[in-house]
Amino acid sequence: MCGMPSADTTRVSVDEPDPVRPTREDEVAAAGSELIGGPLGWRALLGTSWWTPVRVVALVAIGMFALGMVQKLPCYDGAWFFGASSQYTHACYSDIPHLYQGRGFADGLVPYFDKLPGDMEYLEYPVLTGVFMEVASWLTPGSGSIQHQEQWYWMVNAGMLMVCAAVIAVCTVRTQRRRPWDGLLVALAPAFALTATINWDLLAVALLAAALLMWSRERPLAFGVLVGFATAAKFYPFLVLGPLLVLCWRAGRWREFGTALLGAVGAWLTVNLPVMLLAPEGWAKFYGFSRERGVDFGSVFLVISQRFNIQITADTANTYAMIAMVLACAGIAVMAFTAPRRPRFAQLAFLIVAAFILTNKVYSPQYVLWLVPLAALARPRWRDFLIWQACEVLYFLGIWMYLAYTTSGDAHKGLPPEGYHLAIVLHLLGTLYLCAVVVRDIYLPERDVVRRAGDDDPGGGVLDGAEDVFVLGRAARPPASTAYVGGPSVEWGSRGPADGSP
Repeated sequence: MCGMPSADTTRVSVDEPDPVRPTREDEVAAAGSELIGGPLGWRALLGTSWWTPVRVVALVAIGMFALGMVQKLPCYDGAWFFGASSQYTHACYSDIPHLYQGRGFADGLVPYFDKLPGDMEYLEYPVLTGVFMEVASWLTPGSGSIQHQEQWYWMVNAGMLMVCAAVIAVCTVRTQRRRPWDGLLVALAPAFALTATINWDLLAVALLAAALLMWSRERPLAFGVLVGFATAAKFYPFLVLGPLLVLCWRAGRWREFGTALLGAVGAWLTVNLPVMLLAPEGWAKFYGFSRERGVDFGSVFLVISQRFNIQITADTANTYAMIAMVLACAGIAVMAFTAPRRPRFAQLAFLIVAAFILTNKVYSPQYVLWLVPLAALARPRWRDFLIWQACEVLYFLGIWMYLAYTTSGDAHKGLPPEGYHLAIVLHLLGTLYLCAVVVRDIYLPERDVVRRAGDDDPGGGVLDGAEDVFVLGRAARPPASTAYVGGPSVEWGSRGPADGSP
């Protein structure tokens, strides 16, 4: 155990520092800005007109979402309804229209309470997502052909999910106040637009993005409540409580963590308990389906199984995935305690969700949505972000071309298994690459673009600039300061640059 210098013992600028301009520090952002007139100058009148960063980013996000809807047009016009493989050759598949009738919404069945015809007896989604789906079915006209209703159902869901996309963009902009333009990473992410309307994942992503904003504003109870709601919509959001635990442990912020944890548990129970008590079989379907589901698309297990002709059962995959995830969690915890400077919350949140994706027995293409806002906060560097996005877009195309190959009979139109395996490997390598640069930033904080700009942990809330009370290894004997050749000096625990200037 060892105390470390904090913001209380270092020189901090009295003036509010200026917002960070990515076009001044990021060569890719500067090059891309030439399309709209070049890099932003120091004399630009930021915040003095209606075109504030949050409004610009929100509008760009909505525009990109609309382009993603246009990309689904071939399916909307018929590929969802006629021909098994055409929705894959056009890469415009979506679960939403298919599940309108397949999960009983067209017949007015109540999720979790009414049994469904066929093999899937109950809705296999968490409760809050089920509520979202049900509300969309209420807004869908019940007249006309089933095709017409399914088209309307997708359109209604797309409108609701567009609101979620705007919320994600706005929350990302506001989470790190001095870096509002990092929200463009989310708004312009190609994989975000392509996968936004495949499923209902954006609901959980929006709730988690709002939770991170609340934590950055030092509101742990609101953070916990939103994490609980997000977990009631999708399984993965609760994972961010693990990194928060070790960071609060290192900083001695037990009260704030306890408040957040109680809020999360209370919110999750508020949503789940009524269904759990009144329809236990329907409520348990999501958890049973997740456990019993076999090795599926996008996972390393699928590559091993198909390449080496090895039969991997669901139980075996669950065991290996659990072991790998536990090891990843242990590694992240060790990193949190031994890093020379306490990692930023967004960095560890990104790593824990990425670890879950990498070790899971299935990777649906829309799971990239889980990582996009976390990546924008953890590593707001355009080059690295776009390398990762390129890998995800290739995977997006790869899975649909593979399904086109498997559903086109003897014609074999599409990508054979060997090509799909390459797409999976590219997805894995792209995610591992982004994880690697985040880990590098943690152990070499002078390479972290957020800290090079003079901040400590702008999304860390009570952790921002807090003093360490528990560290291990080399973190107990940090150097007095560190510098990055060609960049500004960054003092340990400081909220501003070493020279005290904004």
